[in-house]
Amino acid sequence: MRLIPLLAIYAAMLPLSAMAQTAPATTYVNDNILPAVQPWHGADESLMQAQESDWATPFEQSSGMRSPSYGDTIAWLDKLMSDSSGLEKVSLGKSPQGRDIWMYIASDEDAKTPQQLKANHKPTVLVQAGIHGGEIDGKDAGMMLLRDIFQGEKRQLLEHVNLLFVPILNVDGHERSGEYNRVNQRGPVEMGWRSNSQNLNLNRDYAKADTLEIQDILGAINRWDPQLYIDVHVTDGLDYQYDITFGYNTAQGFSPNIYQWFSQRYRPQIEQALTAAGHTPGPLVFTVDNTDLSKGLEQWHPSQRYSDGYGDARHLPTVLIENHSLKPFKQRVLGTYVMLQQTLETVGAEATRLQAAIEKDRYRYPQLVTLTWEQQQQPLTQDFKGIDYTLAPSPISGAPVVRWNGEPKLYPQLPVFGATQEGQRVSRPAAYYIPPQWQTVIHRLMIHGIRMNTLEQPTKMSLQQYQLSEPAFSQSSFEGHQRVTAQAKLTKVTLTLPAGTMEVPTDQPLGDLAMMLLEPLSPDSFLQWGFFNTIFNRTEYIEDYAVEPMAAQMLATQPDLKKAFEAALKDAAFAADPKARLRWFYERSPYYDQQYLRYPVYRSR
Repeated sequence: MRLIPLLAIYAAMLPLSAMAQTAPATTYVNDNILPAVQPWHGADESLMQAQESDWATPFEQSSGMRSPSYGDTIAWLDKLMSDSSGLEKVSLGKSPQGRDIWMYIASDEDAKTPQQLKANHKPTVLVQAGIHGGEIDGKDAGMMLLRDIFQGEKRQLLEHVNLLFVPILNVDGHERSGEYNRVNQRGPVEMGWRSNSQNLNLNRDYAKADTLEIQDILGAINRWDPQLYIDVHVTDGLDYQYDITFGYNTAQGFSPNIYQWFSQRYRPQIEQALTAAGHTPGPLVFTVDNTDLSKGLEQWHPSQRYSDGYGDARHLPTVLIENHSLKPFKQRVLGTYVMLQQTLETVGAEATRLQAAIEKDRYRYPQLVTLTWEQQQQPLTQDFKGIDYTLAPSPISGAPVVRWNGEPKLYPQLPVFGATQEGQRVSRPAAYYIPPQWQTVIHRLMIHGIRMNTLEQPTKMSLQQYQLSEPAFSQSSFEGHQRVTAQAKLTKVTLTLPAGTMEVPTDQPLGDLAMMLLEPLSPDSFLQWGFFNTIFNRTEYIEDYAVEPMAAQMLATQPDLKKAFEAALKDAAFAADPKARLRWFYERSPYYDQQYLRYPVYRSR
């Protein structure tokens, strides 16, 4: 009789799912449908500790294939914190499903509060991972970096800079984890979901601030006042050689001095460090047509719904990292580690220049502010480190489909297009005035940290107000809102504002942000997000039998109105429309709703 080893008996008793979780992964479930990838080995592979090391992260324990759950992540970081002087944590708030959103504070002075952190007079870098729950590279890179700071030989990184680390912002989406969540992404083995538990995309929420997660991170920015904000993502889209791409605000926009610091001081140092470690860094990559690269590249010019566009408007230097989804998870995490480490070194060394750039942009107060930007071809071309491909007819779709072959190919001197031509512009008011009934809007401005003053008693003022026309509503919901656009024309008004009206001055560091939220033609204004949609409702009407005698009296007593009506009748469509003719008189009568299509936010000149 042959004895069966105990291990085999135990394995036979395990459910298949448990065996799969304990077996070391060497491939990803979607490898066989993704484009071929070139083998990669970088100098920063030496950063990884051995699997059996006491302080190996779960990422390292899996040889760079897996990322830990929310619970395992916080347990590992808490263990590090309990054994490390200078590492603390604070909850920024709760997610919709009730999970804490943790932020870890790393400082030489063992700071626990914003006041204590500011007292050391060092710049602060805020790193945020997992705003999209499956794009989690920043979490594992940050865990390794904190380990090497507090248990390794990199404590000197904190001599000239503080680090705030949010390992997972979208904690609920992170926990909606599985092998099949992001088909375009090569690892980790299991990854979270893009949107939060309410199916909202957090990186479309900065301006409107609907979600608890974004409200919490905005609160952290207001309280902890970082000098640099990093938002770590993983791309979708085409194949190319770059593995770590990153961008920030453009030269056009609200923070030109911050842009100069980024382009002249930050990018060269980051790209040098990444290249030395074996990576291929590059700018954010977008193409005009993924099936024909000769058509050129597009620059990224985000609006305030995105983290980097929001940072531009509030003059917070913000870096958007977009790691290439087709590169293996380990390669992406290690590249992120190098970028985060070099960021701490650069910000520590460049603190004076960085703070000077921030201050210049915070107090510029331009008298004309651009609300929209239009596409135009840029004067310079750009070389693109791409991957060779062919177009082949697809028997599935019936259309040509791109087949990337994995071979590097340089596409020289491609044309570049960008939203750099000024579109809608407005003058800068001294202040806005928001009547007290618009509490949702007032509360959102408070969440952003915008300074406001309350009118304590009714106040008569001469102001400007937008008259809206041609409202156009979106045909479907977007991020939980029915968006609306409208034409807007400024008119002069004299009125008495009620007590409780909020005055929003624009001569403040967040004055540009206030304008982008309150100007109706701004694409991320509260008006266009639907916060004022009730002003488009007509609630009082007049019956035809009342309009007829009223119109006759108006024609008999107002010669100018009679001439205007006769001129209007020359329009055949108007003349043939009885309802339009009656409405014409109603709109010119004292019974008409004088607030209809008037934007209920006032401007002082």
